[in-house]
Amino acid sequence: MTKSREQDDISGWRGGQGKAGDAGGLGGLRERIDSIDESILELLNQRAEISLEVGRCKAGSDDPIFKPSREKAVITRLQVLNPGPLPDRHLYNIYREIMSSSRRLQRPERVLYLGPEGTFSYFAGIEYMGHLAELNPKPNLEEIFRAVAEGEAEMGIVPLENSLQGTVGQTVDLFMRYQVSIQSELYSRISHALLSKSRTLSGVANVYSHSNPLGQCGDWLQANLPDAPRLPMSSTAAAARLCQTDESAAVVGHVRLAEMFGLNILAQHIEDLPDNWTRFFIIGSRACQEQHRDKTSILFTTPDKPGALAKALEIFSRRSVNLSKLESRPFRGERWKYVFFADLDCDLTDPAFDPLIRELRDHCHTLRLLGSYPAGPHLEGV
Repeated sequence: MTKSREQDDISGWRGGQGKAGDAGGLGGLRERIDSIDESILELLNQRAEISLEVGRCKAGSDDPIFKPSREKAVITRLQVLNPGPLPDRHLYNIYREIMSSSRRLQRPERVLYLGPEGTFSYFAGIEYMGHLAELNPKPNLEEIFRAVAEGEAEMGIVPLENSLQGTVGQTVDLFMRYQVSIQSELYSRISHALLSKSRTLSGVANVYSHSNPLGQCGDWLQANLPDAPRLPMSSTAAAARLCQTDESAAVVGHVRLAEMFGLNILAQHIEDLPDNWTRFFIIGSRACQEQHRDKTSILFTTPDKPGALAKALEIFSRRSVNLSKLESRPFRGERWKYVFFADLDCDLTDPAFDPLIRELRDHCHTLRLLGSYPAGPHLEGV
């Protein structure tokens, strides 16, 4: 028995809560927890056996293992049934890892993200898919698109847009070049912390990070570290690694970098605007197989003549299809030509929309459906 546990037992006995072995005492409570844990372990292994059987049933098929709509339905059902006192957030975290284990038992799926380990893309993948997802870093977005398109990986996690800084233009450009499809989306809250080997702000001489976090925390850094230069690096993880060997350096990044790199947390939530979210896409090499799909993303170009874009938008309006996002990007390789990226609040693969697609193809110069997929969750961060 450890010293702290022994002190708890003595304190509980002196407080009139019963001896350690009594049903009402601390020892009795621990015995009950041990018994419950054994039951949980037995049930988890029963669930694992079924997951293995599901994997055997899917062997040889290309049916995807990761099905976010199914997982969302499972967790939502349990949250409705949950009488407490276990908070729904804890229940979500527990079942995210249970499902991550189940997927790994069925068939490992290689998932790529913008590395190195410790970036916001990495943490978004962990929160969405669990710690047992087979996450592999790539040095740039094009490598993710290329590997997914060529079948080197089942899925990739790519940032599409940030609520403060707008669309990641390179992601849209890469959709034009690679035949991949959107499987799902997620929204991840972006919150920054200041981390260092130093234990005090006074010990920080330089602040490192990717340029985006440095910009998003500019007011806080000016108010609290006005004399410390802000030095951009390729990623927050690279900056954290540098801070391991330089006690006068600090990194602006995800708070979990402290645990990963052995750093001290000097301040949390230092972003100037707290309502900061990044929207990510999960991409695959074929169309989304989810039964419930309520969003569609498309790329299209219009003829170079007056009213062409207005005509395309009128097609959506006439059929009561809402566009939740519309943005133009330069068409690579064609000077002064533009491609439009749009999000539609519908499943455009539904046969009911076939007439709309035919009319749109007749009017547009080019049209590509990037995927119909489930609307994504808003994740508060790990």
